[in-house]
Amino acid sequence: MAFSADELRVLRRALAIALHPMPLSDEDVQDCLRLAGSVDEAVGEAGRLRAFLLADLARYRNALPGSVTGYLELLQDALAAGYDPRPDDLAALRALRGRPLAATLLERCQVLAERSVRARLAGRSAGLAAPGPRSRLLALPGGRAADREPDRPRTPAAPDRPRKPGDRPMPKPSEVFPPRRRPAPPPSEERAAG
Repeated sequence: MAFSADELRVLRRALAIALHPMPLSDEDVQDCLRLAGSVDEAVGEAGRLRAFLLADLARYRNALPGSVTGYLELLQDALAAGYDPRPDDLAALRALRGRPLAATLLERCQVLAERSVRARLAGRSAGLAAPGPRSRLLALPGGRAADREPDRPRTPAAPDRPRKPGDRPMPKPSEVFPPRRRPAPPPSEERAAG
């Protein structure tokens, strides 16, 4: 994630205030809220991009063996982004292990899959739950509210509401990024004499 110079200025100021609480001006509070909104938007976009990448990977995997090159490239990108290989990926790589890249990826995926299974089993045996989704930044310590209501009891943030049938689903990549149309050739300047 990259920050602009203005966002870095706001981030430095927010970190300084977190370390040494003091009252914030209205402008500082608004800057922090805008930065929090930008970070939330970037996290949401990263989630949508990850979902698109994983859907693309599944499409290429389902089209094997005709899509070997594309599948192996997408799998490499997904692994670099922290993807845990699924049993379908391991089975596909086993079928393709005659190719050097597929054999290398198979070894890497087996190690990652084993590590992932061990981590899940260790989490279950220790009674640990998986971390929930990141919640929005609702208040800044030392902000405007600190001056007005110092003894206000804190309430936990409301959990995300479940999706209802009337809610709009996440758009498909083809809806967000329509296919590019080729420009029409310019009309010829020759005209029929009439």
